[in-house]
Amino acid sequence: MSNPNYDRMKEETLSQTYHFKGRIINLRVDDVALSDGTKTIREIVEHPGGVCVAALTPDGCLPFVRQFRYPYREIVAELPAGKLEKGEDPLEAVKRELAEEVGAHGTNWRSMGNLYPSPGYCGEIIRLFACDIDISGESHPDEGEFLEVEYIPLEKAVEMVMAGELPDAKTQTLVLKLFAEKNRV
Repeated sequence: MSNPNYDRMKEETLSQTYHFKGRIINLRVDDVALSDGTKTIREIVEHPGGVCVAALTPDGCLPFVRQFRYPYREIVAELPAGKLEKGEDPLEAVKRELAEEVGAHGTNWRSMGNLYPSPGYCGEIIRLFACDIDISGESHPDEGEFLEVEYIPLEKAVEMVMAGELPDAKTQTLVLKLFAEKNRV
């Protein structure tokens, strides 16, 4: 998308200093010059990105996984999702996550766009997908991953989003996008 104000808004990176390099994220501080010459810093979380899928059953339900999310200290219901491995194709990654977390294999795969969870400080991009599923098998989550699978009708999931019962951003976005697609909103 072309923006005539790009030159007025762009920032130039002067230096980057890493303060932490971890298994999933890296933390760095960049010295930057704003377009008016002012110097400031930007604190950045580097993340390899992720995938998420809304997998619709023939009877209009979506599989959700409930799992304990340590930063919030609560069990969160989410659509199947996962982290991209370095160089991994997003479509292959989302197929892997659906099979691992739900035991399902999809058809009619389609991209539902990208989600930037927190663009002010994090470079993560979550690739959103939708597909159809017929029969689900048993989940086989990664080692150290404990989850429960629950099927929720799409319309009920929309109600849950609107009532604040599904606080996960990628899940909210994908539920509403799939509902809009199905209802041609």
